[in-house]
Amino acid sequence: MEEKMSRRERKKIQSKQTILQAAVHVFSTKGFQETSIADIMNQADLGIGTFYNYFESKEDVLKCLLKSVVEEICQAFEKFVEDKCAPADILEKTVMLSARLLSENRFVLPLFLSAANLSGMPEGSAELPAEPSAFKLLFNRIIASGQDSGAFREDIPTEVVTELFHSMFQAASFSSLPMGFEENIRLKLQLVLDGLRAR
Repeated sequence: MEEKMSRRERKKIQSKQTILQAAVHVFSTKGFQETSIADIMNQADLGIGTFYNYFESKEDVLKCLLKSVVEEICQAFEKFVEDKCAPADILEKTVMLSARLLSENRFVLPLFLSAANLSGMPEGSAELPAEPSAFKLLFNRIIASGQDSGAFREDIPTEVVTELFHSMFQAASFSSLPMGFEENIRLKLQLVLDGLRAR
């Protein structure tokens, strides 16, 4: 009986993962607003009823995908700290990893940006998820650590710098410049780092 339970649990985990992978594919090709639950489940090759065993709505799927992105960024950050990287390097690596993951998963950008602007929420989303707020706290921690070590200027409140990073992602996502999202972030980041480093 115990083996059956563990097989069933494995099947549940696999089904949820299949739905998430299908959602990534369909959101990427059709866009979030144009995607239906039927589209996701057709791609997953599972019945529509199975969807509701794991998610309440496609917005719920989006929140789950955003959570995965933020968790990956946070895990990478912990590794950078563990490797005793300099604060500026941690900041640069964390920002560029964020840019890459958000570029690869553009459909989560509106939800990500809604950390500071509720109007960015996808239609039908009732509340702000905790993940973007966790992301802001992560950046506060990086800036505060850099200030404590003397690597970053202390005359600028950490919250102001964190808000600037959020604005940088927002500006890059709406940019009409002839360059990719990641390159846009990289160039903006260099300007911020130049102004942030202690003299």
